[in-house]
Amino acid sequence: MRKTLPAILLAASLLWGPAACKRRDRASVQYTEEEAPQLATIVHAADPRTAAQFVSGFHDIEQNAWRWTAGRFAVVLRVPRGAAEKGAVLRLKFSVPEPVVEKLKTVTLRASIEGTGFEPESFTQAGEFTYEREIPAALMTGESTRVEFSLDRALPAGEIDRRELGVIVSSVGFETP
Repeated sequence: MRKTLPAILLAASLLWGPAACKRRDRASVQYTEEEAPQLATIVHAADPRTAAQFVSGFHDIEQNAWRWTAGRFAVVLRVPRGAAEKGAVLRLKFSVPEPVVEKLKTVTLRASIEGTGFEPESFTQAGEFTYEREIPAALMTGESTRVEFSLDRALPAGEIDRRELGVIVSSVGFETP
């Protein structure tokens, strides 16, 4: 038994030793300029790849599907191909929740790009809506643009939630006509 124990230990160290000593390299992802994530023309509230495009006034993703907004919110969008010649259509898909209508009675939504405001729209019922406006080609000349939204009223922080609450956004983006 004395002679077999060292043989067993030697055999075990030869079998498991190299595996235990191997250096494990961790994979790391580094973007180069050619691989950098590009801005999207249409952003969905639940898509983590486009989360950075929700630049202000958006709360965290909820139920893997949507985001509450504050009373003022903004998004940066890539200008679609051909929009500098044809213009584009801005579409914001959102919901006005029942508690917002119960407390505020009506909510008016406005959008603007580079200081140019677009026709506001008022909502007096809870439900799902699409705010859609034609954007002139003159505002679609760069690679990207910031779209500012504002509500005339929002639920103040503390009444229902600790955050200021406006509407619930599912997506926002540009499409060419």
